[in-house]
Amino acid sequence: MQKKSVKDIEVTGKRVLVRVDFNVPLDADTGSISDDSRIRASLPTIKYLVDHKAKVILCSHLGRPGGEVDEGLRMEPVAKHLSQLMGLPIRMAHDCVGQEVREKVEELKDGDILFLENVRFHSQEEANDPQFARELALLADIYVDDAFGTAHRAHASTVGVARYLPAVAGFLMKKELEAMDKVLTAPEHPFACVIGGAKVSDKIGLVQNMLKRVDMLLIGGGMAATFLKTQGYEVGQSLVEEDKLGLAKDLLQDAKESGVPILLPIDVVVAEETKANASTEVVPITNIPSGSYIVDIGPRTIELFSGELKTCRTIVWNGPVGIYEIPRFAQGTKSLVKLLSTANATTVIGGGSSCEIVQEMGLGDRMTHVSTGGGATLRFLEGAPLPGVEALLDKREAA
Repeated sequence: MQKKSVKDIEVTGKRVLVRVDFNVPLDADTGSISDDSRIRASLPTIKYLVDHKAKVILCSHLGRPGGEVDEGLRMEPVAKHLSQLMGLPIRMAHDCVGQEVREKVEELKDGDILFLENVRFHSQEEANDPQFARELALLADIYVDDAFGTAHRAHASTVGVARYLPAVAGFLMKKELEAMDKVLTAPEHPFACVIGGAKVSDKIGLVQNMLKRVDMLLIGGGMAATFLKTQGYEVGQSLVEEDKLGLAKDLLQDAKESGVPILLPIDVVVAEETKANASTEVVPITNIPSGSYIVDIGPRTIELFSGELKTCRTIVWNGPVGIYEIPRFAQGTKSLVKLLSTANATTVIGGGSSCEIVQEMGLGDRMTHVSTGGGATLRFLEGAPLPGVEALLDKREAA
């Protein structure tokens, strides 16, 4: 990675503002955290700063409060959970800027941790307001960005503060960038990319960038319907982006000309409704009923995809290949996850849904890298710049 990390800067005795991505799911009834993987992912950075006697100031967003205070989206439950994980006391501020916050920062001793309130309680955060960014920056001497999941957002706490403070990457940010940069620039071949999800429009950049790099592309999920439709197949009531049929046809032609096979489903699970109790059947793609929905890939497709993936040395997966939220329609996706967990290959899992599935199945530690980012991962794999990364100091720059 060509960006400075927290190890490249002196932190002892310094006030360090750390942007973390603790946008974790909270149970609506109890307020407890149902998945703390994002919190655990940033523990190495926080522990390093504490061990090196920095004054640690954590900031994050939680949910989408829309620039207003939402009592259900306060950071206190997250701060308490972090305190339990670290076995250390963590102070909580009632805001993220202002006189009271500045006073709490002044009270910090070396190795102390202060957790700021939800930065998105202020509309200026998402607007990347310079004055708001400056107020955040005035709290600290150094800025550490460990929030890869928000790196594609040009917000005040991800980009704005870097205009006023020396800005470096945390260990999670460094790990994310290095893992994905490797598969884009120096993958072992054969290299495959599995792409799923609902819409072609969401993955255009990913398909186009991967076609230049991989040995094969496997497409499932709702977006497969658009590709099948452009080849003349009946896809029933499945979502088809009519305005993307031409693009899908062009992508298939580009793949053919470049010698990169695009594997589409050869059989699918169809249902009369996209509901858990709907009747289903497995049909070849040549016999999809006009009144049905494609809800998953079929067993022959699972066998086809699995056979090809077993030959690969690098596999990137982004997006489920069925309606995974409904267990009956998640078998294709789960089968691929199990295969990837045992593959003799570098396996990189990107995209919010994909990562959730892997963690729910308890197979995260079987993968080479499971990204904490959703949109940021997609943007990176598309080859697009990430504002939060661009704002960090380059290795060659002085802090």
